[in-house]
Amino acid sequence: MQKTTEEDSYYNNLENMSVRDLLVNMNKEDKTVPLAIEKVITKIEEVVNVITEKMKSGGRLFYIGAGTSGRLGIVDASECPPTYGIDHEKVIGLIAGGDAAIRKAVEFAEDDLQQGWEDLKIHKINSSDVVIGIAASGTTPYVIGALENCNKNNIVTSCITCNEGSPVAKAAKFPIEIIVGPEFVTGSTRMKSGTAQKLVLNMISTSVMIKLGRVKGNKMADMQLSNNKLVDRGTKMLMKNAGISDYESAKALLLKHGSVRKATENFKK
Repeated sequence: MQKTTEEDSYYNNLENMSVRDLLVNMNKEDKTVPLAIEKVITKIEEVVNVITEKMKSGGRLFYIGAGTSGRLGIVDASECPPTYGIDHEKVIGLIAGGDAAIRKAVEFAEDDLQQGWEDLKIHKINSSDVVIGIAASGTTPYVIGALENCNKNNIVTSCITCNEGSPVAKAAKFPIEIIVGPEFVTGSTRMKSGTAQKLVLNMISTSVMIKLGRVKGNKMADMQLSNNKLVDRGTKMLMKNAGISDYESAKALLLKHGSVRKATENFKK
């Protein structure tokens, strides 16, 4: 398999470039990422529709990956509960090597073909769920094994990868292949590949949450009130939604009911 993520870039002798040239050229490469994503919007749409259908019926969304890819999945999963007020067990991110690998690389953890499936089984993975494997190279055994076992157990599988025709893509029923080309630093897939994966994860989870009714207008009506900034934002949203002119009254109502949606509904009763 030809790995474009491992090919030499158009740049050389990076150590001789000025800081400005380094930054300008990295930015030039980063600009190509959204254009690569644009080519696979239809594939992303298919995945969003499947996830939405499964989650409406009680299913969950799992991200599974190693290294940078695994960390990106965990970031996206961890942000869904505070942003959209869903249960922490509805979107779950798993990384090769376990939680320790979030901060520090766990050597050879990604090379275990069976561990990904074992990690999913801890969460009682079943046919109601969807699993997205995240692997820039598309060759990570931890992810491949997880997807292949999911397929055997009638669990919907997808992937986000940055090489065409990879083993991970072949193992996924709904592959998303974002071909961003060679990295500025050869093989450093935390760069363009990581950016592409982050953008697509945002697109998937945000679209799913909107379709699950977790957004009203363009506002996070179910966000968790976990800090003063969010309480203030929620109070102002409630004032606008319910026509409440007094800030402190709106804030008290918001804190009583715990979300903008619930406070608005109770105010209008």
